[in-house]
Amino acid sequence: MMALKRIALLLTIIGGINWGLVGAFKFNLVEFLFGFAPVVVPIIYIVVGISACYALFAYMIK
Repeated sequence: MMALKRIALLLTIIGGINWGLVGAFKFNLVEFLFGFAPVVVPIIYIVVGISACYALFAYMIK
């Protein structure tokens, strides 16, 4: 269970960094890295969103 919490936290941090780059520089790192495969981009956003929800509840409950 501890590994799942760490993975969720890592994905949430990566998502936060991506949104920071989008807000500050209008640079989307996910589309830059995976833009060649347009099907992959929404999947990455979904996985990061799910991990953020999991991290929210996992770190609230402890």
